[in-house]
Formats: sequence, structure tokens, C-alpha cells
Amino acid sequence: MENMREWIEIAAKFIEGLAVLIIVGGTLHGIGRYFFYYRQQVSDAYKQFKDKIGKSLLLGLEFLVAADIIRTVAFSPTLYNIAVLGVLVLIRTFLSWSLVVEIEGCWPWQKREETGPGAKEGMSTTLHQGTTSLTVATGAKTERRE
Repeated sequence: MENMREWIEIAAKFIEGLAVLIIVGGTLHGIGRYFFYYRQQVSDAYKQFKDKIGKSLLLGLEFLVAADIIRTVAFSPTLYNIAVLGVLVLIRTFLSWSLVVEIEGCWPWQKREETGPGAKEGMSTTLHQGTTSLTVATGAKTERRE
């Protein structure tokens, strides 16, 4: 049984290390890409930089939550440790939602207005999950397709 605990601890540490690697690697990649785009005078280089770092942080946070869950459930599932885990998960979930708002401009549960690459100025396309309707608005005219 002690051998199993060691393997679980190694797995949890590996997942935590992977989370740190994802965050650091994504940040370094984002910085490098930002300077390359900045030199190429790409108009939204800063926004792409923020998105890259935000996505790296989101993925890293998910891995950290997984490592915490593995460690808590496998080693000491006491009421106190589970309560601490719950608080950590709540904090990391709020951080994740905040990052989603920063990247996408809306809360994860809100409908998101998307503009496609083919959309012209003044044209917006709204897609609703779980439905088959599509609303297209172009300037003064709105058309609904089912």
C-alpha cells in the first residue's frame, strides 16, 4: 500500500510540474510571438499576447486543480482537507472565469456574439448554443434563419 501512495504522490507532483511548465512555456512563447508580431507591425499583437498568456494560465490552473484533487482524495480525505480543497477549487474557478472574461469579453455562461472572418463592417452574427437558429444583422436589416 505504501508503494501505491508513493506512485500517487509522484503522479500529483508530475501534474503540478506539468502545470508550471505549461504556464511558463506559454508565457515565454507568448512573449516571443509578441516581439515577432510587434516587429512585423501586426495590428493586434498585444491582444494576441494577452490571449496567449491567458490561455496558458487557464490550462495551467486546470492541471493544478487536478493535482490537488488527486493528492487530497488519495492521501487524506478528512473533512478539513476536503474543505481546504473546496476553497482552493473555488478560488481557482473564479480565477479561470476572470481569465475567460478577459480573453472572450463575456462570462462563460453568457451568450457570445461572434463575428466571423468574412463578416463585413457593421455585420454581426449571433450563434446560440443548443438551437438551430441563426440571426444575421447587417446595418439596417436583420434576418433570422432557422
